[in-house]
Amino acid sequence: MINRVRSSTKSIVTIAALAILAVLPVQAQQVSFALDPSHSSVKFTLGDVLHTVHGTFEVKNGQLQLEPASGKMSGEIVVDAKSGNSGSGMRDRKMHREVLESEKYPEISFRPDRVEGPVATFGKSSVKIHGIFRIHGVDRELMVPAEIEMTADHWSANVHFTVPYEKWGMKNPSTLFLKVSDSVEIDLAGSGSVTQSSSPRKNQ
Repeated sequence: MINRVRSSTKSIVTIAALAILAVLPVQAQQVSFALDPSHSSVKFTLGDVLHTVHGTFEVKNGQLQLEPASGKMSGEIVVDAKSGNSGSGMRDRKMHREVLESEKYPEISFRPDRVEGPVATFGKSSVKIHGIFRIHGVDRELMVPAEIEMTADHWSANVHFTVPYEKWGMKNPSTLFLKVSDSVEIDLAGSGSVTQSSSPRKNQ
């Protein structure tokens, strides 16, 4: 009887140990996010005294890596500055020539370095992402709120933030007869594939 109890106890301990070992790789995972430009977009909103201007930019590419245990992030999302389009040729020429100087600075990018808040493996998460936002050839530190949704092999995210372009050294496109805001609202909607890999365990 005692031997049977000991045998059962050993079996339970063995099963528990295997269960713990099975969980450890998940905790040590690195998650890779590949952005699909065809299913991603950047929209901007700029207010003026007469009406609100809406426009878009095209996403060129993006690849991000996340270590869930530490919140550390790396990678980059790149936007084509020259693709900016508000539906008005005259306004867009002014934007590209005088504000963005997109011939000289053809790319806008965001390089995240950490996430504040847990990112759920499945379902929705509300987090903040810190990183370096580069526009008009200058790097700016930025913290942005993000709504992320994950499935087994797909991710999507929505990010909203404000760019005070005049404060950041870019020209205000206002004219004598038209006054616009000195900042622009940005909405990034990104999606793509996701893969999860286990980091190799270190020898104890």
